[in-house]
Amino acid sequence: MGRPLQMEKQPSQVLWNLVFAVLLLVIGLGIFKSSQSIDYTWRWERIPQYIVYQAENELRAEYDGTITANDAGQLILTNDFDADEQAVIEGFSDIQVNEGDLIFEGDLLAVSYEWQPGPIANGLAMTIKLSLVAIVFAILLGVISGLARISPNPALRHLSVLYIELIRGTPLLVQIFIVYFFIGTVLNLDRFTAAVAALSIFTGAYIAEIIRAGIESINKGQMEAGRSLGMGRGQTMRYIILPQAFKQVLPPLAGQFINLIKDSSLVSVISLTDLTKAGRETVSSTFSPFEVWFTVALLYLVLTGLLSYVVRRMELKYAVNR
Repeated sequence: MGRPLQMEKQPSQVLWNLVFAVLLLVIGLGIFKSSQSIDYTWRWERIPQYIVYQAENELRAEYDGTITANDAGQLILTNDFDADEQAVIEGFSDIQVNEGDLIFEGDLLAVSYEWQPGPIANGLAMTIKLSLVAIVFAILLGVISGLARISPNPALRHLSVLYIELIRGTPLLVQIFIVYFFIGTVLNLDRFTAAVAALSIFTGAYIAEIIRAGIESINKGQMEAGRSLGMGRGQTMRYIILPQAFKQVLPPLAGQFINLIKDSSLVSVISLTDLTKAGRETVSSTFSPFEVWFTVALLYLVLTGLLSYVVRRMELKYAVNR
């Protein structure tokens, strides 16, 4: 009789989770001690107003008149020269006049407050918008270039290779300058369009290689099986090869999309107010560089973390459907 198979001993989950917690604690203490060793005054209280703040709206009199209040808590401004003309003031937070006061045109009657996004929040919105649009065009460009890369047509194949090698062999910053200052001047592109074009072209080259590798990882018998069923090459690629390749390339695609979000910070060089440029403007206003850049880094981390989570959920979904 053979020796019985021994089950591999599983590591203690509690023990190693405790080790992980201790490591995090040590890192946190190290960061805390490092922050105390530098001669810097932390002013985190300056940051929230640059993310979101309460804007003050002044409600002023449109003409001369007398102010009264009704049971609904509204202010009524009655025109002194035409008693039938009344203005109702509502939606305010603080009243600046008393009932019965004589009001002149332009006098401050009340003040209302509403939440408004600050420069950092506006920059974050621009980064999200820019990244989403660039990702869509990068996927389209990458899929087309990836298919051309393995096409039997030599013209398409060579053109795809030229595009991929040229874009991957030059820095993104240089490409942004070329697209905005040269191509953008010729085609009269605005900053946002030029930034989307540069990011899409740059990321599309990497996606093309990912798509090519994903397609080539599928057994060649899949193409032959599709052709034997009477399907054309295009139909076989669309309905059989690409769905399987998509599952294979999800992880590297996620990494490329994360890189795109981080690379979008470079568009600030053409004065597009994204999250990075908003951070620089906030630093010049608050003189708190560490607080601002830690906040900007955290917001980038949140964006990339959400994207990673979505891709992981997609991986699990397609893994179940295999």
